[in-house]
Amino acid sequence: MVAGDATAAGAARRLRDPPDNRLRDAVRLEWAAMTEWLEEDEPVYVHPRDPYTRIDILASSRHVRIERDGVALAESHHPTILFETGLPPRYYLPPADVRTELLRPTDQRTGCPYKGTASYWSVEINGERHDDLVWTYRTPLPESQKIAGLVCFYDERIDLYLDGERQERPRTKFSAPPPTDAAS
Repeated sequence: MVAGDATAAGAARRLRDPPDNRLRDAVRLEWAAMTEWLEEDEPVYVHPRDPYTRIDILASSRHVRIERDGVALAESHHPTILFETGLPPRYYLPPADVRTELLRPTDQRTGCPYKGTASYWSVEINGERHDDLVWTYRTPLPESQKIAGLVCFYDERIDLYLDGERQERPRTKFSAPPPTDAAS
């Protein structure tokens, strides 16, 4: 692929025997081969954004309590709720409302084209470690600034109480803890 004076070797390919004939003339661009992707003049991170996915971030005064194995991990009356297409609402909490002494930083990082790069913590309760249960976006993308520095838990793996009512754990691709090694 050549654009101006830049060349990205192996950045485009065509399938020799596509499973669907409609793909016969299509060209696949390799995301990692490019130095930058743009949507109009805006940089795009991780993967292309889906025009049918949206994120809404709202301040709330709901009472949120988070527990794991009967131990309180966080309690807040100032959550910021992030609604994302296809996922359960996420409750982002001020760090002052989280028992940070139970958190252990990990090397885990993930990227989202709508929010940016998240860093993770594990939770340690009575000597048992729950890997990558908590995350934050320290410097989110401009459209997600309302969650900057706030702390969020996987609702799929904790007990969430909203206004005193325990919520059912949602079932998503995040329900099981991530594998600890590639052979798992």
